[in-house]
Amino acid sequence: MAASLPTHRTTFGGADYGPYTSKRGVRLKERYFIALVFIVFFSVCITTFYYLPEMGGDVLLDRAGRNLIFPIPDEARQPKRFKYISDLKPNASRAGPGGVDDKGSLDRMKESLKEQPPKKPDEAGFKVSDKDKESAPTDAEVVKKREKVKEMMQHAWSNYVRFAWGQNELRPISRRGHSASIFGATSMGATIVDAMDTLLLMGLRTEFDQAREWVSSSLSFDSATEVSLFEFNIRFVGGLLSAYAFTKDEMFKKKTVELVERLLPAFNTPTGIPNAMVNLATGSSRNWGWASGGCSILAEFGTIHMEFAYLSEVTGDPKYLQKVQRIREVLRQVEKPQGLYPNYLNPGTGKWCQHHSSIGALGDSFYEYLLKEYLRSGARDREALDLFEAAMDSMLSVMLKKSEGGLSYIGDYRGGRVDPKMDHLGCFSGGLLALASTRLLPGKEEKAKKYLETGKDITHTCHESYIRAATHIGPEAFHFEQRDSEAKAIRQNEKYYILRPEVVESYFVLWRVTRDPKYREWGWDAVQALEKYCRVENGYSGIRDVYLEAASHDDVQQSFFLAETLKYLFLLFSDDSALPFDQWVLNTEAHPLPVRTK
Repeated sequence: MAASLPTHRTTFGGADYGPYTSKRGVRLKERYFIALVFIVFFSVCITTFYYLPEMGGDVLLDRAGRNLIFPIPDEARQPKRFKYISDLKPNASRAGPGGVDDKGSLDRMKESLKEQPPKKPDEAGFKVSDKDKESAPTDAEVVKKREKVKEMMQHAWSNYVRFAWGQNELRPISRRGHSASIFGATSMGATIVDAMDTLLLMGLRTEFDQAREWVSSSLSFDSATEVSLFEFNIRFVGGLLSAYAFTKDEMFKKKTVELVERLLPAFNTPTGIPNAMVNLATGSSRNWGWASGGCSILAEFGTIHMEFAYLSEVTGDPKYLQKVQRIREVLRQVEKPQGLYPNYLNPGTGKWCQHHSSIGALGDSFYEYLLKEYLRSGARDREALDLFEAAMDSMLSVMLKKSEGGLSYIGDYRGGRVDPKMDHLGCFSGGLLALASTRLLPGKEEKAKKYLETGKDITHTCHESYIRAATHIGPEAFHFEQRDSEAKAIRQNEKYYILRPEVVESYFVLWRVTRDPKYREWGWDAVQALEKYCRVENGYSGIRDVYLEAASHDDVQQSFFLAETLKYLFLLFSDDSALPFDQWVLNTEAHPLPVRTK
């Protein structure tokens, strides 16, 4: 009897395919099966890559799941007016210098805009008034200038989209993203949030929809990073609330609440005066190490009231208002030397840390918010107006000076003397005083006249700081010690310009208040200077020395350039129907909040 041949049993993927009497037969069938698997896998891969261009705006590539292979039918997608590419990683193999596939993804974005007719705002779930058309001036020359500012916004925005989408700011020369320590260690699209209301005002609806979609799908505050309470309030809270006020889109309000809830732990101090920095994940907070022994800064904790009060109104939750009312209570009760507010306050004791007062850096927007919260409240917050008047009266009495050449300025007060110097940041005060002159109560006509004249004088001085520079752009700080160098920077570290808005802000307000055409002329001169010295191929950049015509660029397009500088210039060349002063109040980042009517 012949010996039995060995019996082989084969399994594949856990299945038993039975006995075979031939090793050759086993190998052959295994090969067929494996070949079939590879054919199926290859077909799936081809199908996936075939669909990717169509899904650029709907699927997050790193969290696509089943939709990556089985695309959502067109009729089941949410209404969109654009495709976007926010989640391509900076180092992705297809990315250009800023992390975006210039010739691929951007072309697909443009094609999608052509292929799908835009949805009406109502169909997208929110309403947006056509501010651009409503506020267009009738004078042809003014219209031309207004359109130029709009083109500047498009240049700044499109290059941010192309090279730094989703990151905080743009480096227009090196064509990549940029972030400062105030934003923490995470990219949170600061430029997107800061620019939204400017896009709406200018009638750039497609660009706004692009920004809205990113905020809805990609903006997250779930990050263990330490951020500036002040900067996140004026830029993110202010920007989101402004977008909500314009559109009544609940998504913006929800995002605002998510952020503010993560900021609230900064207020957990013995006095309720918040710390400057807060970790969005842990809630731990601290003050800047350089801030006078770890004290809180007046301009930071004093520039929260408008946003938090409005948030309480639209949510019905009083806790946000209670936080800023506590700050108001501490400031009302604390002793004020010569009626002045020093720049630093100890959050543990509620006492001033040093006697240094300023209308510029460290103090500026605190005074702004006293007046503007009175206006935003619909003239209900009389305490804010009273505090503003008392502060201004003391400041103008102690700190307002006139140079030998006849230039008015508000210098810093420290050590019992006034420094003969002013910051670019302090140039907003000209517009602030002019605005206040129109809102004082009856019986204060003389004070109103003084406010207006002082505001005009300060703005004239700031304009001089611009036209005395070779570039017609003003420096970060300027001095008045010597008559032949008045309104000029002295130190090298004061000669830079980082696309700041304060001077054109005052031009805008003074134009609205006085109707003097020189403010529009000054604003147009600033536009031409920005175009000549700050515009680069891929955006706008600050310059290191305003006194050199051969511009040396700092390679940063600040988010506030889109939020403030370009917005103020656009409003300067618009009719008053664009953000009427009796209906809207701009926060210190130029985000409009509505005047309370109920």
